[in-house]
Amino acid sequence: MRQPIAKLVAASAVAAVLSGLAWSPVVTAEEGMAMSAVEQGKKIAVDRKKGNCLACHKMGDGTLPGNIGPPLVGMQARFPDKAKLRAQIWDATKRNPNTMMPPFGRHGILSEDEIDKVVEYVYTL
Repeated sequence: MRQPIAKLVAASAVAAVLSGLAWSPVVTAEEGMAMSAVEQGKKIAVDRKKGNCLACHKMGDGTLPGNIGPPLVGMQARFPDKAKLRAQIWDATKRNPNTMMPPFGRHGILSEDEIDKVVEYVYTL
């Protein structure tokens, strides 16, 4: 009677281990190694369903940029303090109540982590 239970317990343990392996992060051949924060930030910034910075800004090698906002160039000169750049992305209405830029952080459009990554990318422009 105990032998079937032992086999069931052993099989359950093996299944648990294998299911854990199935959920481990996988890096595809296309992505190569894990992306840096700058690369992840760029991916968010150009994503038309996420950051969508290209809707208003010309930036880097982005395609089909808008021209509502200023081009994102010379960002380290424009924002020597990276925290001020982050604050601008978090809620641009603090500096300019009439801005058309959405408050990405205040409205929860991007998470804290996503904003940090976008800042890392934009700061390289």
